[in-house]
Formats: sequence, structure tokens, C-alpha cells
Amino acid sequence: MSSSSSSRRRRVGRGGRLGRNPLAVTEPGAAEETRAWAELPLDAILSVLDYLDHVDILMGPGQVCRSWRSAARDEPDLWRRIDMLGHAELLNELNLHGMAQEAVRRSAGRCEAFWGEYAGDDDFLLYLGDQAPSLKSLRLISCDDVSDEGFTEAIQKFPLLEELELSLCPYVGESGVFGVVGKACPQLKRFRLHRDGFYYLDTRDYDMDQEALGIATMHELRSLQLSGNRVTNKGLEAILDNCHHLESLDIRRCFNVNMDDTLRAKCVRISSLRLPYELNW
Repeated sequence: MSSSSSSRRRRVGRGGRLGRNPLAVTEPGAAEETRAWAELPLDAILSVLDYLDHVDILMGPGQVCRSWRSAARDEPDLWRRIDMLGHAELLNELNLHGMAQEAVRRSAGRCEAFWGEYAGDDDFLLYLGDQAPSLKSLRLISCDDVSDEGFTEAIQKFPLLEELELSLCPYVGESGVFGVVGKACPQLKRFRLHRDGFYYLDTRDYDMDQEALGIATMHELRSLQLSGNRVTNKGLEAILDNCHHLESLDIRRCFNVNMDDTLRAKCVRISSLRLPYELNW
């Protein structure tokens, strides 16, 4: 930028009366360019918005002009698959739970996928259950405010669910919740459960296969990823014996599993198999 151009911008801003300063409109093509953005057809605006994720859309494009605001708010197809991943840095700056609810509201009942990182609590899940009866994909990552109770109530409202991920959600998994998932979501084909930590056998009075026995009721599973889970041979055998369509199995960091001859024989039909000590990600 030239020094003369920079000084012009400073003079325009200092007076606070841009409308009367000819420098605000004398740059070639400035007025035409502004009108072009405002007059873009809806299909073109939606094509631009498709390149943004939904947190970005909620934070910005609606401020451009009336036509962009209308596209961002009043076009349900734009919110059919909601992606709110990858914004952990905004956790303490924005109400991500509220933004998630607003995104679902804009879908007008057509939401088929919701992916949220730090964006989801019990109240939101219940709202999602009421507003998204056709949900097919649900991914929750680092959602510390989701509990067994809230998740159990909400999951029963998603009979068409085909994909479920619960990564780093520490308060979901006990109380037989995965058995509820198996009954409520008979079309579930992909399930990912990622725990933060290594679990070894110990002497506590605790059934470390509780989660696995619930997963064994998900009879239509094609893909299963258990990362850092407490599952033992008993639980894994139950899954293999009951999930006959399983094609992909990832049990990395499941160090309570001992791949003996029995388990290896049951895994022969698995086309993609990742074992506990395969730590490359």
C-alpha cells in the first residue's frame, strides 16, 4: 500500500463522516463491487457459505447484508449437516452450547448430522432429539457436560442413527448406556469410543467389560473403534460373536486384551484390524 493511500484512509476515518468524503466512493469499481456482493443470487451465496464451517457462519456472514443474513438464517439445507469441530480455542470466549442449539434451530427439523467439539451438554442433546428426528450421524468430542442420564434419554430419539462417536466424553458409558444404544439405534453401523488413558487389569470390584457387552448389542456394526478402553478378552469375544457384519476393528491402546489363538481365530473375517500395541496414529 502506498503512503498516499494510507494517509487518505487516516483522513477519512478521523472525521467520522465518511458519507460526505469523496474518497470513500472514488476508488474505481468500489460501488459496483459492493452492489455485486449484495445482489448475488441465493445459489451463489450458499455456494460461498458451503466453504465455511458452521461456527464461522454463526459468527460472521450474517452481518454482510440482508441477503446474506437471510441465506445464513433461513435456508435449512445449509444446516442439514452441522460441523462444529476444531474450535477448542473458542471454548472460553463463546457459548458453544447455545451456538449448537441455534444451528439445529436453523435446520428446521432437517438435521441429519451433528458434529460437536465442546459444543453439547445434556440440555442440547434433548433439544437435538426433539428437533432432529432424522439424525443419522452424531459425533461428540470433549463434551464434558454430557452425562449418562442425559445421553440415555436423548439417544432413544434417534432411531435412524448410523454413526456415533463419543471421544473424550468422560461421563458417558456406564449404567448400561450402550445397551440402550443397541436397542434404540438398530441401524447403527459405525461406532467410535475414545477414552483418554490406559486401563490395565486390577483387583477392583468392577466389570471392565460393561461397555463391551453393551456394544455387543449393536448387531449391524460394520466399523468399531475402541481406543484406550478397559475391555478384556471376554468383552471383545462378546462383540465378535454378536456383531456378525463387523469389517473394521480398531482396539489400539486396549491393553487388557491379550490376542490369544481364540481371539485371532474370531478376527480372521475382519478385513481391517488394528491391535492394542499399534500406537501409530
